[in-house]
Amino acid sequence: MSFLYEKSNTWRWLVRKTRDSRPFFFTFATVCGVIPGIIGYGVMQATNSTNPELEARLRQSARPETTMMGKVNQERLAEYLGELKQKQDTNDRYVAALRGETLTRKPYQRIQPVPKPNDTVTTKPQ
Repeated sequence: MSFLYEKSNTWRWLVRKTRDSRPFFFTFATVCGVIPGIIGYGVMQATNSTNPELEARLRQSARPETTMMGKVNQERLAEYLGELKQKQDTNDRYVAALRGETLTRKPYQRIQPVPKPNDTVTTKPQ
């Protein structure tokens, strides 16, 4: 990596120009930030499809667990946004998560501990 700043005349010129000229520095920094941003935006626009037929085909070919998780996430988001809209205190969610507990949807039993996994080995009767 040292060849870049020890032997390259271009690198030395660039460092010298950015050190000595403030307008050149800001121009170079802008070009380094704006040009990749423009390229990225162009790639996103080129690859983003708003074709409803493609979206419908992708939704139909989705795996069942994917659609189930989408529905669950949508329900959870709706519940959370509903609580925020009603200005309910949602700090108990974070407290429960830190304790390793999960929240239930029962109104009077809001926090419920996560059941421990069953460590017993089941044997089949012969």
